[in-house]
Amino acid sequence: MEFKSHQPIYLQIYYHICEMILNGKYKSGDKIMSVREMAIEVGVNPNTVMRSYEQLQNRNIIINKRGIGFNVSENAKEIILEEQKKQFIEEELPEIIKKLKMYGISIEEIERQLKVEN
Repeated sequence: MEFKSHQPIYLQIYYHICEMILNGKYKSGDKIMSVREMAIEVGVNPNTVMRSYEQLQNRNIIINKRGIGFNVSENAKEIILEEQKKQFIEEELPEIIKKLKMYGISIEEIERQLKVEN
């Protein structure tokens, strides 16, 4: 995992785990890496990973089963999709719309491009 300088590492780990859930690497009920294992794999302090896991727990994406470890919650995928959809609409879409207007790109052009890609 390569880290970007513009975002805190704990958030990058958080989004990395979310992405693994969305991509199906982790499914509902699956055990995820321990804090120590993840810290070693990505090369960061375990406290940084723990902060990521706390964020995931606070959003009910993972649950901590005492003595067993962290597991993906039953509706983790839905929670992540809803959260990321909201973030996209509030943060990224306004910038995209601004550029579409600036470049004079119509909705019809976007629809044609989407049909070509599908």
